[in-house]
Amino acid sequence: MNKTFAALLALAMVAGMAATTPASAQRALGAAIAGGIIGGAIVGGAVAASQAPPPPVYVAPGPGPCRWVRERFWDGYEWRFRRVQYCD
Repeated sequence: MNKTFAALLALAMVAGMAATTPASAQRALGAAIAGGIIGGAIVGGAVAASQAPPPPVYVAPGPGPCRWVRERFWDGYEWRFRRVQYCD
């Protein structure tokens, strides 16, 4: 879905640029678009082929059940409240 959206967005941008260029500059525009599409396909294929899933890792379990407690404290001017996490 994301790759399709990105491809359509790129195509819309190129079409928008082609519509706003003067006629004298449109002569080589077809070759530039074709070169960009072919180059993008080559680079995109190389990037997609080089991506591998990350290796599995071990995550140690936490210290135990934790809970959030509302704590009152003095900040020097007034009493305020903050949330503090306590783990057993």
